[in-house]
Amino acid sequence: MNGALFPRGRAVVGDGAVHVPGWLDPGRQRELVEACREWARGPVPMRHTALPGGGVMSVRTVCLGWHWQPYRYTRDAGDVNGARVTPFPVWLAELGRAAVDEAYGEGAGARYAPDTALVNFYEGAARMGMHQDKDEKSRAPVVSLSIGDTCVFRFGNTRTRTRPYTDVELASGDLFVFGGPSRLAFHAVPKVYPGTADPACGMRAGRLNITLRETGLAGG
Repeated sequence: MNGALFPRGRAVVGDGAVHVPGWLDPGRQRELVEACREWARGPVPMRHTALPGGGVMSVRTVCLGWHWQPYRYTRDAGDVNGARVTPFPVWLAELGRAAVDEAYGEGAGARYAPDTALVNFYEGAARMGMHQDKDEKSRAPVVSLSIGDTCVFRFGNTRTRTRPYTDVELASGDLFVFGGPSRLAFHAVPKVYPGTADPACGMRAGRLNITLRETGLAGG
């Protein structure tokens, strides 16, 4: 595991894919943890998403702005309780624009307009298999924020779930942005390291991943 003796540097993992370690300071991480706890209580509570083939995702998810189910977005959570999802906060969009600026350079985030967030909570043996984020009409970048336990983030290619891919450790406070030629890259979380969260982040156990996206959808 990485520590103070092995400082982690910013890395370009692919064309349009950028890892920025420690982008969120502990205070901002705690603010996000508290916000996630509030979002998890509803009106649409955090849940295990049912998959079309009959399986259930091991991570628990709550959505903002738009409710995600495999292959579609809706305003109401018909697969949970039928309630309308929590609105997407203005301040979270501002954080997303700052993240894109950080990844791609000052001014790059000016036109970034995320309107949904998926908040995934990993606990126990929760994992995420190789997949693409392709249910959005927009191909604007995906902004990923990590808080809590460190994970292995497997970032692949746009053609196949198999190699070539790169394994990156995402620790609490890390930023990962992928867009441009890497926007539809397959990616996964095959492993989470329990007990690696810094208590200063506001979490004792588990991992939160907040991904911001532009759906490209109107109305609703």
